This record gives sequence, C-alpha cells and structure tokens, in this order.
Amino acid sequence: MVLPCYGVERHIREVVHSIPPWVDHIVAVNDASRDATAAVLASIDDPRLVVLHHPKNRGVGGATQTGFAQALTLGADVVVKMDGDGQMDPARLEALIAPVARGFADFAKGNRWADLKALKTMPPLRLAGNTALGFLVRAASGYWSTFDPVNGFLAIRADLLRLFQSPLPERYFFECGLLIEAGIQRAAVVDVSMPARYGDENSSLSIPRAVIGFPPRLLRGFVRRVFWRYYIYDFSVTSLLLATGLPMFLFGLVYGSLTWAQHAGQDYVSAGQVMIAAMPMILGFQLLLQACVLDIASTPRTPVTRPLRTAT
Repeated sequence: MVLPCYGVERHIREVVHSIPPWVDHIVAVNDASRDATAAVLASIDDPRLVVLHHPKNRGVGGATQTGFAQALTLGADVVVKMDGDGQMDPARLEALIAPVARGFADFAKGNRWADLKALKTMPPLRLAGNTALGFLVRAASGYWSTFDPVNGFLAIRADLLRLFQSPLPERYFFECGLLIEAGIQRAAVVDVSMPARYGDENSSLSIPRAVIGFPPRLLRGFVRRVFWRYYIYDFSVTSLLLATGLPMFLFGLVYGSLTWAQHAGQDYVSAGQVMIAAMPMILGFQLLLQACVLDIASTPRTPVTRPLRTAT
C-alpha cells in the first residue's frame, strides 16, 4: 500500500487505521507537508507502516513513485496507491485488488462513473474536468473502455512497474502517464466500481491549469504510444492506415489552406485545385478514422505479467 501524503494531518491517522490487516506493508510518503502530517505519521503505532519524507515537494506523482520504489524493495507483488486524504474507501480494497491478484488484469483502477448516486456527490467543476480530460486520456493511452482514467485509486502488478522504461510523470499528470506507459506495454487494465468520498479535504489540483497543461502532454503521450505499439513492438494494418492516412490528410489540409490564402478575395478557383485539396483530406480522414476503430478494437485484454505465485 502506497499513501502519498501532503497536508493530510486531519485524515492520515484514520486512513492508516482503516487499512485491512491483510495488507503487508503501508508506505506513507510525506511530500514536504507544511502542516503536522510528519508528526502525525510519526505517532502512528502500526508495525506495517514505513514513513518516507521528501525534503522538497514533488507532487502526488513524485510521492507515489517514491512509494512504488519502496514497495518493490519490500518485495510486493501487487502495489496499491491510495491518497492519504480519506477520499478513497479502504473497505473496497479487496474488490480493487481481486482482478489483479486472480490474474485477470495487470492493472485495476477505481471507476467513479459506475455509481450514478455516488457520482452526484462529485463537485460539478471536478465532474466537468474529469469528463473532458477522461476522453483525452483514453485516446492517448488506448484504453477506450476505461471510464475514469484519472482516478487515483489503483492496484498494479509489481512486475508491470518493472517493465516501464521511461520515468513516470510527477505532479497531477501521474495517473495519465501511468496509463500511457501501461498502454505502451499492452497491459490489461480493468475498471472496478469505486465511488469516491468527498468531505472537507482540499484538492490542490487546478482545473484550469489541467485543462491548459494536460492536452499537450497527452498529445506527446499519444504519439509515444502509437510509435511504440504500432511501429516498434508490432506492425499491423493499423500501422499502414496511420502511415498513409496522416500524410494524405495533412497534404490536403496544407495545400487547401495555401490555395485559399492565395485566392482570397477572388471569385474563381479551378476544380482541379479543389480536388487536389479535398480528395487527400477526405481519403486521409477515412483512413485515420478506420485506424481509430481498429485501435479501439485492439484495447489490451490479456495480462502481460505472469500469474502470482499460489500457495501449495
């Protein structure tokens, strides 16, 4: 269990005490909190608890990665990440871990969209932001059936974490980057119904900053995933569709734009010029659309990690 902690002095004790006894290790990472989080963690009497401290704030992603590294050192087979602010219900840990422990998936994520009654408790601004960003993350990662991709309540196989070759993002892009890296490895990801709990905790995630800052990073993640999945690890019909459709679409778009600018204010443009611009755009768009359909159909569903050891 990994608990990234920042400014959670009011919640962290209850969170630690509510973690079921069958959890072997609890790694709490104090991310340079300015309140009494460090003192509260030091006062908790739980032999499973390992407390780490960051001298400088690195965000939820940095704290989680520190916790992941410690969990791997401790020999964990399944690593769970749960925030230290009490938004996530430890009573649902067993349901979250089950598909990973039973070998059905490499990675399980909480899904707040499965329970409409609980969804109504989500603040409206957060609901709107998660809806918009969720679609972009699904496109970037390739997990089109993951309905709450920015949910931070997750369980992941340690073996999958060891497969990641690129450093994971820090701060609030962490969950998105984690899904993109899993998509590159073609890991099997499943949703688990996991309504969040919103109380008096404060979220330091700025929705406007996320809306502005996340899309460029998601675009880079999308390009990385497509490159590794369809041109390095595999070469398929989707690879051909992308390699032909994108140049055709861009050629038609650029040629049409230049032609329009050149003939702005004129009443006549030759039919040939129109066709040279329109046909590549139309055909290119159709090829790209078909590639998108195939990408959705090829969402990974078979685990890439070996089954967990079973007791004899």
